[in-house]
Amino acid sequence: MKDVVNWYFNLPEFNDHLKEYVEKIKRQRNVRPLVVKTIDEFLKPPVIYIKKDFLEQYESLKASMPEHEYLEEPKKPSFTIVFKKLHDCDEACRVLTDAGVRYRTGKTLVPFRLTGNIEWGVPAPVLEGEKDLTIWVWPESLWAPISFTETYLESIGKDREDWKKFWCSKDAQVYQFIGSDNIYFYGVAEMAMAIAAQGKDGLKSDPDDGELQLPILMANNHILFLDKKASSSGAIKPPMADDLLNYYTAEQLRMHYLGLSLGQRSVSFMPKPFNPDAKEDEADPVLKDGFLLSNVFNRIIRTCIYTTQKYYDGVMPVGEVDADVLEAAKKAVLDYERFMYRFEFHQTTYVLDTYIRKASKYMAKNLGDADRKEDDELRRKTLINVFHMIRTAAVLLHPMAPKGAEMILEYLGLDESFWSWDRIFDTIADFTGGKDHKLKFLEPRVDFFTRHPSQFAQSEEE
Repeated sequence: MKDVVNWYFNLPEFNDHLKEYVEKIKRQRNVRPLVVKTIDEFLKPPVIYIKKDFLEQYESLKASMPEHEYLEEPKKPSFTIVFKKLHDCDEACRVLTDAGVRYRTGKTLVPFRLTGNIEWGVPAPVLEGEKDLTIWVWPESLWAPISFTETYLESIGKDREDWKKFWCSKDAQVYQFIGSDNIYFYGVAEMAMAIAAQGKDGLKSDPDDGELQLPILMANNHILFLDKKASSSGAIKPPMADDLLNYYTAEQLRMHYLGLSLGQRSVSFMPKPFNPDAKEDEADPVLKDGFLLSNVFNRIIRTCIYTTQKYYDGVMPVGEVDADVLEAAKKAVLDYERFMYRFEFHQTTYVLDTYIRKASKYMAKNLGDADRKEDDELRRKTLINVFHMIRTAAVLLHPMAPKGAEMILEYLGLDESFWSWDRIFDTIADFTGGKDHKLKFLEPRVDFFTRHPSQFAQSEEE
């Protein structure tokens, strides 16, 4: 507890440990540059930026200020003075303010108070004799995920102490998805708290099993609404989920958000029904990624099952998948896995788009040729190959569009190991023992990936 109290009031004391942490995450491919850059800014020494217009006044005052370093920056309209201690920087600010010199301070770690007398705060332990204090809600959110883990485990009949299996085990990894505005709280304050909780040895680049493991932060830039920053507390209000679900399905929205590349920049959300400037004849940008599923992938799945029902009484042909089809599936899986590891979600949607569209072209050409030539061998081989493509795409889509993906499994009639990443390269034959397999009967015009009812009057352009 003493170490954690020390963290409460003396965050800068953890500066060196946090620098070690930053050096570690700089080497990690699955930490976005935005996270590293933002945390690093707070680990710089205390500095003051002064406009060059005040250089003469500074020269007359510098002897009365604590020891510091003067940095001249020719390409900037200001110069910088750097201090070793925050206290010295604060004293220099007082001197400059009294002299009427305009300046601004840089980001750095500062001690901050977590307790107060706000009634809605979380009750605080008695610290240094102070009673009846409360803790601001935001710091409570730093350990709330651990409290939530305990509470959830208890709710399903598990031991609350099992939270350590998730937060302190080297076999587990916690990922925290946050907005860029919260990087300071979770990337600096939370990490300092974790350092304090590790005890006298402080931060380790690789904490021992049983010690609090450091979570990996996945921070997004802002999602704008109609090119403007919106918030529930601001003048511009974003549409609520219930409002959006009057026009879009959850899977359409999820596919759209994943494709926005928020890891690289802030991006505007431009739903056509909410955009007063949208032209009647222009496409809705929110639907582009979803139409890949409701148009292209739906057609692939339906065509293969209907063909199986028409020619083989609903019994799916099973056999050896062509080598080039296996290789294309393997490449899609490995690309997808690499981009997921790096949280480059827009790239995973691109991998799926490319893979599904190639599958569509392959199916259309080869089933078309089989029908024209009445070539049953080509038809069977095409179905074997395309069902492998469907199987691969379904597993990759499962985290993004679970409802539609699970419907595919329902009609294929295979077991839940279908989703296992340990079996990601398996073919349908591996699930059926190499035998042809009866599919669930598919009625006409059944969709696996649906559009919202409001969209049926819209164009179905891909």
